[in-house]
Amino acid sequence: MAFTPSKDHKRREREQKKLDKRLAREAAKAEEQEARIAAEEAAEEEAEEEAKKQAELDRKAKEEADFEAELAAEAEAEEKAKAKD
Repeated sequence: MAFTPSKDHKRREREQKKLDKRLAREAAKAEEQEARIAAEEAAEEEAEEEAKKQAELDRKAKEEADFEAELAAEAEAEEKAKAKD
């Protein structure tokens, strides 16, 4: 006589398959959320880095403009001094 699994055994197998599928879906969702969070953090870091670079460029441009203004003021003062003489 052949062995046939009981209905209870088949039911447990079906439930286990459902559980395995649900756990796989949840794991996939968790991985997807982690990847999204990592991408957002990377984008934020990149934006911060870009802001730092822009601030440095702005600082250098201001420094150059101040230097040019000082040179122009000195040149103007020299011209006035020559004009007085």
